[in-house]
Amino acid sequence: MKGPLFYSKILLFGEYGIIKDSKGLSIPYNFYKGALKVDENPSIEAIKSNKSLNHFVDYLDNLQSSQPGLVTFNLDGLKQDVARGMYFDSSIPQGYGVGSSGALVAAIYDKYAQNKITVLENLTREKLLQLKTIFSQMESFFHGKSSGLDPLNSYLSIPILINSQNNIEATGIPTQSFEGKGAVFLLDSGIVGETAPMVNIFMENLKDVGFRKMLKNQFIKYTDSCVEDFLGGDMKSLFSNTKKLSKVVLNNFKPMIPEKFHSVWQNGIDTNDYYLKLCGSGGGGYILGFTQDLEKARKSLKDYKLEVVYQF
Repeated sequence: MKGPLFYSKILLFGEYGIIKDSKGLSIPYNFYKGALKVDENPSIEAIKSNKSLNHFVDYLDNLQSSQPGLVTFNLDGLKQDVARGMYFDSSIPQGYGVGSSGALVAAIYDKYAQNKITVLENLTREKLLQLKTIFSQMESFFHGKSSGLDPLNSYLSIPILINSQNNIEATGIPTQSFEGKGAVFLLDSGIVGETAPMVNIFMENLKDVGFRKMLKNQFIKYTDSCVEDFLGGDMKSLFSNTKKLSKVVLNNFKPMIPEKFHSVWQNGIDTNDYYLKLCGSGGGGYILGFTQDLEKARKSLKDYKLEVVYQF
């Protein structure tokens, strides 16, 4: 048995900001994917994944009892499949900010939710918000607190524009151009990041008036501009705003940036060869990079592994 594939995602803009109603833009990233599967001779990884699914099933059982109006599952079918050894067969790296738990949540909802909202119907804003709410509750099992955006992106496999917490829509992004020199890329920090501790640091920082002010007047302002520039195809303005955003993140989100990358981050700002920003909650995993000249960025970052996500 093998279910349909669900892909990883990348939040191009909006990490942390969307908690405080900034804009955000999330795109599917088809390089990594996962599917529910049952094997005759499961690997150690499969057994580990199955064990984790067991706990997730208990969580969903409680969720359904406590919020029957939110979502109902074919729990009997799910429990039987998990008892048969079902696991999530995934190439999506965990703790890398590309939505490994989101893809799993999407796969479980797709297969076991009753009266599910499907990709084929007219996706009104209400339906998108309803899905986001369901996914947020489901994914909270993994992170403690989830926006629900990762599973939403994985489930629909289309770019999602976040205007505010209660206003999201499916969107189109400018077509990739493989002739262009500009690119969005992933930089591998080589460290596994954990979402919950990073979100906790952010929530602590929010108690500080100065931090809240910086968030509103700089971080959210530049994030919103980047989203608008990217969707509008205004690359000149995009790079100007991405540079400002990169500086603000380096100055105010240091704990989320692995220490050995502080100088790499600064170097990009100083040389204009590339600009870095957080990919997901940070603390490790991938770092997101933007460059107007991919070859220049590759030379500058020759000691690191670059993975191109989008070219223009």
